[in-house]
Order: sequence, then C-alpha cells, then structure tokens
Amino acid sequence: MSREKILNELQKVQYPGLDKSIIDLKIVEDVKVDNEKPVITLSMQNDEAYNILESRLNDLFNGDVEVKRKALTQKKSMNYGNTANPNNRAPYAKRVIAVTSGKGGVGKSTVSVNLSVALAQKGFKVGLLDADVYGPNVPRMTQVADEKLKWNDNNKIVPSENFGIKIMSVGLTTPSSDTPLVWRSSVAVSALIQFLEDVDWGELDFLVIDMPPGTGDIQLTMAQELPITAGVIVTTPQPVALDDVSRAIMMFKDINVPIRGLVENMSFFIAPDTKKRYDIFGKGGGEDTAKRYDIPFLGKIPLDMQIREFSDNGTPPVAMGDKLQKGYYKNIVDNLLKQIL
Repeated sequence: MSREKILNELQKVQYPGLDKSIIDLKIVEDVKVDNEKPVITLSMQNDEAYNILESRLNDLFNGDVEVKRKALTQKKSMNYGNTANPNNRAPYAKRVIAVTSGKGGVGKSTVSVNLSVALAQKGFKVGLLDADVYGPNVPRMTQVADEKLKWNDNNKIVPSENFGIKIMSVGLTTPSSDTPLVWRSSVAVSALIQFLEDVDWGELDFLVIDMPPGTGDIQLTMAQELPITAGVIVTTPQPVALDDVSRAIMMFKDINVPIRGLVENMSFFIAPDTKKRYDIFGKGGGEDTAKRYDIPFLGKIPLDMQIREFSDNGTPPVAMGDKLQKGYYKNIVDNLLKQIL
C-alpha cells in the first residue's frame, strides 16, 4: 500500500467527538510503509482519544497496521493548575462567569443564555461556552443547533454567533442532535480545554460558562484552569433542589470560586386567566439559602409559559420578550455587575 493511499484512508478517520478528520486536525505526525505494512504516528496528548483512534485504525486496516504515538511538546500544556493558583487558559477574557446548579432541570442554561445576551445588550463583548457536555442545550436556545464546526485559516475553531454573543458548544460537534456523547470525564475535560484554547474567541469582556449540574470533574477542572471572576448558582425554591444547591455552594467555596450570587428560577406562577399567583415549588427558598450562606441574592424568575416557549424556539426572552420578561434578566445582570465591576 502506498503512502498516498494510506493518507487517503486516514482522511476518513474522524477525531472522537469532532466532525473533522485526523488529517485536517494535523494529528498525523508521520506515515511510513514498512514491508507493505502502514506505520502511522499520531501526535496527541489525550490517552482515551488515542486508544479510540488506535482501535479505529486497526479496524480500518484489518489489524495490519502499526500505530505509534508522539506526545505533544509544543506550546499547549496539559499540566493542570490547582484551585489555589489556577491556570489561565482564557487570557482573551477579562472576566469569567461560571453558572452552575446543584441539579439538572432548574433552568441553568436558560439563565446562562439570557445573562450572556443581557451583558451584550450593555455593550460588552461576550462569549458563551456550553460546558454541559452531556446535555448541551445552548445551541437550541440560541438558534445555532444546525451549525457545524468551522476552522479559519489559522486552524482555529470559529464560534457561532447570534444575539450579539459568540457561542461554542459540544453540541455543535456531533453528526446529529441526538448523537450521545459516551465520553469518560477525561475526554470531556480535554474537549473543554480545546474549546478554551483552540476557539477564535477574540477579545472578550466576559466569558460565560454554562456548567453541567452537580459537583464533578468539569467544575473542578474549570476552577483549576481559569481564574473565575464570579460563580452564579441557579436553583428553584423546591427543597430537593435546595439540598443539591447547598452542595454546589460548598464546592465552590471549597475550590476558591467567588460566589457572586444566587438566582431563583421558577419562583412562582401567575395564572394567565385569573392573574392569581401560585408558589408551585415553594416560596422563599432561594433567598433563605442565599442568607444562610451569606451570598448575594440576584433575583427571581417566574415559571412563565412564554419564557419556556422563547427558550425552546431559540429566541432568548431577554431579547424577544416583553418589558416584564426582559426585566427579570436585566435586573439579575445589574445586581451581578454590582458585585464584579
């Protein structure tokens, strides 16, 4: 088999989780033929991604291939920082805001999107990184779900843009919207570091990170790899959610992330016909939790059918809603900026 034919075959091999070949990503360091057997050297750092590619190459060449590995030695460091003295993998961003929650389904991504758009409406340059790798909802909420990754002439990933913000999500890397990301945490962490370092974000006033729920590897890694300016916690008034959000608060405190506020989502429901208020998930839980842990309370967002519809349609309510709906998010951003500017 000729070297040219081998390279043509390698063009078909995609990097795990990305819609781009290992040739395009310049991972193939060298290709030789030894006694008619392909010898392929890959230049890469991530162990699990290498193991996946090694298996794919063996399948591609029916086991008649030798795969070697050359560890990266260039400028990109995979030496993790620590929470006391974190790395700064986003020097292009003046401030980093990490939005998290104790549990899923409380509206964390909705808050992240509308917080980002509200900051952009104030004239700030804003990037939104969807770090919720197993449930990336930001593409739908910003109307970029049909877009795929693109690379510029400097081999940097070009972020999507809409509503005045730059957007990057792992949801933009999959062949279809229902493709599951069956990744171990180390692969997910490696992908997020790539989104920090290999995306052409430009100069940003704010990088907003939509974290996954809970207290896991992603939260810890972001605190090690970025000097986070502000942690924002999202919860509902429901005691079950508050139990989990208390753990998220304590994790942020333990890993030295400054918590600049708590947002209570789905706070109440106003019946559209009678205008009667219903406290479906309880009342006052968010404010009480903020007081208990001595963190600022940034504001409440009601359970509003139109807010849900706007979010599902990819039209953030802070941009497309009525004055009252926009006001919920603008008030939260105003209160947050008082903490960090």
